[in-house]
Amino acid sequence: MKPVTDAKTIEQFLIRGVEKIFPSADFLRARLTEGKRLTLYLGIDPTGPSLHLGHAIILLKLRQWQEMGHRVVLLIGDFTGMIGDPTDKSAARKRQTREEVLVHARTYKEQAAKILRFNGENPVEIRYNSEWLAQMKFADVIDLVSHTTVQQMLERDMFKKRMEEDKPIHLHEFLYPLMQAQDSVALDTDGEIGGNDQTFNMLAGRDLMKAVKGKEKFVVAMKLLVDPTGKKMGKSEGNMVTLGDAPADMYGKIMSWPDQVIVSAFELLTTVSSDEIRKVSKGLVSETLHPRDAKDKLACAVVAFYHGDAAASAASTGFVNLFREKEMPEEMPEVHVGSSMKIIDALVLGGLCASKGDARRQVEQGGVKVDGKVMKDPMFTVLIGSVVQKGKRHFVKLVL
Repeated sequence: MKPVTDAKTIEQFLIRGVEKIFPSADFLRARLTEGKRLTLYLGIDPTGPSLHLGHAIILLKLRQWQEMGHRVVLLIGDFTGMIGDPTDKSAARKRQTREEVLVHARTYKEQAAKILRFNGENPVEIRYNSEWLAQMKFADVIDLVSHTTVQQMLERDMFKKRMEEDKPIHLHEFLYPLMQAQDSVALDTDGEIGGNDQTFNMLAGRDLMKAVKGKEKFVVAMKLLVDPTGKKMGKSEGNMVTLGDAPADMYGKIMSWPDQVIVSAFELLTTVSSDEIRKVSKGLVSETLHPRDAKDKLACAVVAFYHGDAAASAASTGFVNLFREKEMPEEMPEVHVGSSMKIIDALVLGGLCASKGDARRQVEQGGVKVDGKVMKDPMFTVLIGSVVQKGKRHFVKLVL
């Protein structure tokens, strides 16, 4: 398959969803215009059993790359996953066993195949970084670490913050970006792609490639889907959508997202045209398009991509019926929260119960529903966007 050199296609790749390109967009534009087949890789550590829409942002960009006729490598971090990426962490990650990592990774190809092609013309190649990292001797590690300094590592925001807060920084956390850098060298890649939170790690690979191979590696840092406070939309915030979610669950979670993320979610998570996204944005700004209707368009587009148009239509209809048939009002009091919470806390914070003891009794007696379903576990976690109901007429919605 001959690589695409069409200027419009190249610009679309360089712009949509991209935060920054290193060393520059001009550098990558020139490489793509040459018409030579280039290799771009994405590394994913198996820290959980499912890929999610955060991964999908990068996978969709890789799909563009694959369709342009270039080589894609999906690297499963079965070795680095045992160490744990310190990015954005205020403390060291709990280390995983190799067995845990492999269990998490076993369905990654199947899930990624919803976006990428693993057979036919120009298939994606899967690699595992234990191929080279597990084989390194101590002398190899010494050689690897000789290419960086402690000062360079301390430039990382999360390490600076830990130093200021007198929190420990473990030596193996310093080694993580160097292991990721070694991935670039082992693959002899032309470029690496990841979320903008991975920029430090990816640039470490760029420096190592220069030092070891004298090669200029380009880096594509993608935008992240973040909530209005700047936090990544993900499992820690209770709003993660996995690629394995059923259509109704996927649709419902997206409908619970804050209105402020609608436009960026269209850009990052869908293949909807840029012209259509601009129409949505203008409609929201001019208030000619209701945020609820815009989110319906968004949720339907995402569900249709992974499950088909019929499933998306059914999920939309089911969501509407949930509110109508359960007699939930479309407008209801809202409680502004920072994250998901236990149902008894939501009842008290929302003013539906006077105390946690009262809330516990109401729940255990079957008098409380979450999104139309009776919940009898007082420790049940209510996600942002969910509707909590006490009795027949008392409702409250959790929002950011």
